[in-house]
Amino acid sequence: MHTLELKGRDNFLKKYLEPALALGVIEMTQPDSPRSPTQKYRLTPKGQALLTSLVSVSKP
Repeated sequence: MHTLELKGRDNFLKKYLEPALALGVIEMTQPDSPRSPTQKYRLTPKGQALLTSLVSVSKP
């Protein structure tokens, strides 16, 4: 949320986090505890490949 400069948590969850999880581009670091206050997310190999392709397209 901070990186995207978003303030509304509900908006962030519905428009960004849930779709990214469903597409498999990110994963939970603690999948057994999805509501843990220490829950974090990381890019999957699929997400890393997407990021790499987006960065290479945006470079002149």
